[in-house]
Amino acid sequence: MALTDLCRYPIVQAPMAGGASGPALAAAVSEAGGLGFLAAGYKTADGMYQEIKQVRGLTGRPFGVNLFMPQDPGTDPAAIEVYRHQLAGEATWYETPLGDADTGGDDNYEAKLAILREDPVPVVSFTFGCPDRAVVDAFAKIGTYTIVTVTTPQEAQAAQWAGADAVCVQGVEAGGHQGTFRDDAQAGGAGIGLLTLIALVRDSVQLPIVAAGGLMRGAQIAAVLAAGADAAQLGTAFLVCPESGANVLHKQALTNPLFVRTELTRAFSGRPARGLVNRFMREHGPYAPAAYPQVHQLTAGVRKAAAEAGDPQGMALWAGQGHRLARELPAARLVEVLAAELDDAAAELTTNLRNLKNTRSAS
Repeated sequence: MALTDLCRYPIVQAPMAGGASGPALAAAVSEAGGLGFLAAGYKTADGMYQEIKQVRGLTGRPFGVNLFMPQDPGTDPAAIEVYRHQLAGEATWYETPLGDADTGGDDNYEAKLAILREDPVPVVSFTFGCPDRAVVDAFAKIGTYTIVTVTTPQEAQAAQWAGADAVCVQGVEAGGHQGTFRDDAQAGGAGIGLLTLIALVRDSVQLPIVAAGGLMRGAQIAAVLAAGADAAQLGTAFLVCPESGANVLHKQALTNPLFVRTELTRAFSGRPARGLVNRFMREHGPYAPAAYPQVHQLTAGVRKAAAEAGDPQGMALWAGQGHRLARELPAARLVEVLAAELDDAAAELTTNLRNLKNTRSAS
């Protein structure tokens, strides 16, 4: 099975953990000719399974499920405790206790793998690391297509060595968490831009590429395809769709003039993630340790309380660099618009190349 066999258009809906990428959104995208994705991150194994059943009830087309790789809880507990004290004012303000940072970091990985092997889905993708070859081979035997999220050529090589079918190449422009295999505290949120990263990965591996990072328009999809990608993955573009499960405050913030830029921050989760700059990020980002998922667990109650209080300044407003281009369209309609824009951009590129060729021939 090839990547292009999974969907009519080279448009993949990003798996956005935390509630945005649920059955309604995934099914709508797949039905419209894209590749919809469920985000299994932060869910129980049974919760994931129930959502898979819901998608199957809504569409017979291929869809994917994204898993978080287990994380090494090797962070210094003292650093987490210092950050807990830093957040004490937030807990008081929102009248909610801080969470337990010691609840583990495996995200029910093995239980989810067991379900997906027993009752296969068309596509499984991985974030925050690369599964070993035994896991990938097991999926290959049951006909499941595997994709590994990568942020460097070295990570892409590791995915190829593990036997993955494709890589999702995530540029630094992407909203939400950077899918790095190793969270390097010394990196300072540094990353590679998408077009450069596509070229580097193409030069490093022989795998199909799904390009992700700041993509909001069909012309941008055409650009990454021209650069060597086989498909484009969009997250923020689908975040504002009515089928998205994102909080309404999050959806509104994407185009609210109050939120003018995005940054990478560890403030909410302990891992670099791109979001709209708000009060919480400004006040706590400089002090947040490299401690995922401990910080995520620590801030969970505060983030929920802020949302319930209608206060976007205390929420994690994940967004890519192109967030101001968000269009509030039904997911199926957005897929159609993106596909039409892609066709127009491809036709314009063909015309421009023909004119350039003719100009050179005339000279």
